[in-house]
Amino acid sequence: MNIGLIAHDSKKKLMQNFCIAYRGILSKHELYATGTTGRLIEEATNLNVHKYLAGHLGGEQQMGSQIEHNEIDLVIFLREPLKPKGHEPDVNNVVRLCDIHNIPLATNLATAELLIKALERGDLDWREIFKA
Repeated sequence: MNIGLIAHDSKKKLMQNFCIAYRGILSKHELYATGTTGRLIEEATNLNVHKYLAGHLGGEQQMGSQIEHNEIDLVIFLREPLKPKGHEPDVNNVVRLCDIHNIPLATNLATAELLIKALERGDLDWREIFKA
């Protein structure tokens, strides 16, 4: 499955720690991330990550395009809800596209852990049928 990973600056360390903790599960899937987040995940975990541009330079739009084309199966987007970003429309677009295209989305650690464990159990295998 293709997993999208995005983290705002204040959540990048949390994303690294999440990926370290679930490295075994993540290593069985294709990972896509915005530029800096992807680089930090690779450095912390040695996982291979397909990197887009940095989020504010269009990386969130690139991921949005893959979501629109049904090429992403799960998105973990650790965002900072208390500090709006200058590129907030792009941020909201990823969330909106996941809703439109029925892509499971986690925006906080608790939901990310639920989704990654569901992925491991096979609860998201329906995505393979949905994509076909």
